[in-house]
Amino acid sequence: MRDIKQLVRPNILNLKPYSSARGESGGVEGIFLDANENPFGENNRYPDPYQKTLKQKISQIKNIPAENIFLGNGSDEIIDHIYRIFCNPKEDKALIFNPTFGMYQVAADLNEVEIIDIPLTSDFQVDIEEAKKYFNDEHLKVVIICTPNNPTGNNIHSQDIDFILNNFGGVTVIDEAYIDFSGRESYLKKLNQYPNLIVFQTLSKAWGLAGVRVGMAFAQTEIIKLLNKVKHPYNLSVLNQKVALEALNNIDEFERRKAVILSEKEKMYENLQKLPAVTKIFPSDANFFLVEFFDVKKIFNELLKQGIVVRNQSARINNCLRITVGTSEENGKLIQTLKNLS
Repeated sequence: MRDIKQLVRPNILNLKPYSSARGESGGVEGIFLDANENPFGENNRYPDPYQKTLKQKISQIKNIPAENIFLGNGSDEIIDHIYRIFCNPKEDKALIFNPTFGMYQVAADLNEVEIIDIPLTSDFQVDIEEAKKYFNDEHLKVVIICTPNNPTGNNIHSQDIDFILNNFGGVTVIDEAYIDFSGRESYLKKLNQYPNLIVFQTLSKAWGLAGVRVGMAFAQTEIIKLLNKVKHPYNLSVLNQKVALEALNNIDEFERRKAVILSEKEKMYENLQKLPAVTKIFPSDANFFLVEFFDVKKIFNELLKQGIVVRNQSARINNCLRITVGTSEENGKLIQTLKNLS
């Protein structure tokens, strides 16, 4: 495994980060005359640039030291930072397994990073034999694995992820946005074992805070320091941090809602199986299903007419829609509409 400093872009290693007024105060409370803020109002002060209170709560829940946590304005911000830190534009590469989350490609394009795009196998698993052909390429800096995968919904086999961790010398990112629904063990427990591992999680899915935009990256302190070095000074607002903290302080409600979603997921699966229009429901470890239909274009358009919005994945996976589990009422309307179309 390559030393992390050998993987970082030279300009990032030499970068002197912006020093914010609030960061320089060292957390001292008192009369703030340092940041040219308006002295009036409830939200007139800049937020804690390192989100110490929020990280401490996440640390307690995840059993991960706060110094191993980075918080981004959604995981999208963190993906962008990883390319900026490790990949020289027009020179370095990242490897992904498609179909997967589209922002891996978009962020790479924005940073002029070449993507090595390896198709998943027919059962939506990683093609290790194909992937390992690239592991000795000195310009391949990052491998990204989404598990459970979006849009396919399935967990990637642990033995394949372990193979990558043990045989690829660059940075391995494991995106666990849907881990809370999957029942599998998180790779957070392997952070100490793999110094070049970064694990993503989020408050957008099981925590129900997609509108708040809080993505989490967990890694060893050297990587966290690099992420803090390149981030915008106040990337999470006071309001975002407050709402996130309120949710994290209510674990019982989180567990209750998750249980409802998983129960509704079972019902949706049973009901979808009975529909003549459905040709296949792919196994899912997330809060959504990838569903194959006989006439996907007709189904998609008719659902839209009824005000039911699903994600058409046919451009990437033939005849498939991605359908998220909603409330009991929403799911009932979906199934009834599909019955009427059959």
